[in-house]
Amino acid sequence: MKQMDLNKRMMLFVVLSLAILLGFSYFIPKPKQTIDANQTKINQVATKNVHSSNAIQNKTPQKAPKAPQTTSHTIATVKTKKYTLKIDNLGRIDSVILKEKKYRDKNGNPINLINKNLIKPLELRFKDSKLNDLAFQTPYSASSLKLNATSKSAQITLTQKLGNITIEKIITFFPEGNYKVTIKAPKEIQYFITPGFRPLVDKTRYLVVRGALIRDNKGIITTIEDKKAKEIQNFSNLTVAAAIDRYYTTLLYKKSGTFSATVGPMGLPNHQNDPIIFIPLQGENTFQAYIGPKEWELFSKLDPKLTDVIEFGWFTFLAKPFFKTMLAIYHFVGNWGWAIVLFTILVKIVLFPLSYKGLMSMQKLKDLAPKMQEIREKYAKDPAKMNQQMMLLYKKHGTNPMGGCLPMLLQIPIFFALYRVLLNADELQGAPWILWIHDLSRQDPYFILPILMGATMYLQQKLTPNTMTDPMQKRIFQFFPVIMTLFFITFPSGLVLYWLVNNILSIAQQVYVNKAYEKYKQTQKAKK
Repeated sequence: MKQMDLNKRMMLFVVLSLAILLGFSYFIPKPKQTIDANQTKINQVATKNVHSSNAIQNKTPQKAPKAPQTTSHTIATVKTKKYTLKIDNLGRIDSVILKEKKYRDKNGNPINLINKNLIKPLELRFKDSKLNDLAFQTPYSASSLKLNATSKSAQITLTQKLGNITIEKIITFFPEGNYKVTIKAPKEIQYFITPGFRPLVDKTRYLVVRGALIRDNKGIITTIEDKKAKEIQNFSNLTVAAAIDRYYTTLLYKKSGTFSATVGPMGLPNHQNDPIIFIPLQGENTFQAYIGPKEWELFSKLDPKLTDVIEFGWFTFLAKPFFKTMLAIYHFVGNWGWAIVLFTILVKIVLFPLSYKGLMSMQKLKDLAPKMQEIREKYAKDPAKMNQQMMLLYKKHGTNPMGGCLPMLLQIPIFFALYRVLLNADELQGAPWILWIHDLSRQDPYFILPILMGATMYLQQKLTPNTMTDPMQKRIFQFFPVIMTLFFITFPSGLVLYWLVNNILSIAQQVYVNKAYEKYKQTQKAKK
């Protein structure tokens, strides 16, 4: 293969990969999320996705009866260290308002994780349609009107009388936002429980996963994203069922044992193919549960498998160790911005031996460009002979046409993994760095970091040797720093900081390699 063709294809691959990653989510319009205020319609459509326990085993969908419209009101208020939570008269979590200052919307108001017009956490449905209708017309009573779990656990019992049937939800709340729920029902009663629809908080266009996530007892993760739940799916041997937003989740899980669940489309306008989870049950059942931000250390403490709810995408195998390393650095320096800087330096040090060889190879190829052009012209009508002579030339001068591509190839999975880490890590919300950067999860308010990133990318481009002769190819790469700057302007400053530091280190690395290569050439001349 011609060296020029190889370089061109590799460069274009890098450009297209980054352009797709960074630009797709900005240039493809995101549908507006509007809520249908008709609660009856929501209940009717949602119940179509619920299956009985037998249906799960037989893989045969079975519709559950609709949930009649009813007016809800608060019957209990719970305060924990993390949030103020309200329970409505149907025994559902009706509101979760986060307390920490970093959890604010763009107007500075506290975030509420529950949308009152969508399916709420801990909602019960019954297989028997008459019992189901009665359940949605019969309010629960609460053992306490107010519960304080800010420093220690607190328990509340919700009771519903359905003729001669009594339903109880015994909920124990803990300070960190986790809770335990036990549902008591007669053994013969078949019913369904849901963690609720995902929190509707994040409205950015970043490429993050929003929807449903389930984990089985073998550690296999399945995600059903918004707009992609086009059919009903049954799952068994599960340990976690979560509805996830970018930073937040509402979930049910088992510390031991497993359960089955069904995931299907909501079927509403603007939520037509958004997923909703229902878990079929019978008799008495207990679940551990959580609602709130997806915090790594808290999840590790509650149950390590919950860390899988923090979705890092295709490069999870890299993203998880990256995040753990960054977290360890953060605990050492006490600042997430400096943790990103130090982590970037660490990555550069680890990759330096390979990068050094690759950059030295690029220097050699640059010097060999005239001889390569001569071979192309001489053997233009004999491609086999031309390739043979090219390989002899590479061998004689100890270089490799793929060597110069290696540093770029290594950067792609690393960048993709860090992209997901720095977009999904709740820890970066409200985390300051220095001076004007007060929140690494938000864009630079003065665009200083993106502009510096673009400038350093331009300088790095000037210092890096290349053998481009195609005018179009040259033009693309001359404007690449400008294009990347425009992409990064609205990106979280933590991600831009990583790329800026990476550029600065790459410049220093290139300067070092350039000097080393000059010494190498002088040594080679002296040997002759």
